[in-house]
Amino acid sequence: MGPMVATQLATGLGVLAGAVLVKSVMDQKPMAGPFQRCPSCNGTGQVSCLCSRWSDGDVGCRTCSGSGRMMCSSCGGSGTGRPLPGKLIVRPPNRSPH
Repeated sequence: MGPMVATQLATGLGVLAGAVLVKSVMDQKPMAGPFQRCPSCNGTGQVSCLCSRWSDGDVGCRTCSGSGRMMCSSCGGSGTGRPLPGKLIVRPPNRSPH
């Protein structure tokens, strides 16, 4: 085996090892930012359309345009579990003089 073949083999193995490493990191933490995958759609942003759930074989309605898939209502189609914005109002306790 010549030096050129050994270099190509080492480069190929390095690329393969890098791909395996990237895949393992992506499986543990998807590129959804700080939020986790949506549990309703598993991060795809789409769920089965109601027309495909209740039909007798034909699929297609205005919501899904015939695809049988519609936007996930839990995540709004983003695929991530988003926290709901909320406003907390904290009032100081009433202190009566003794």
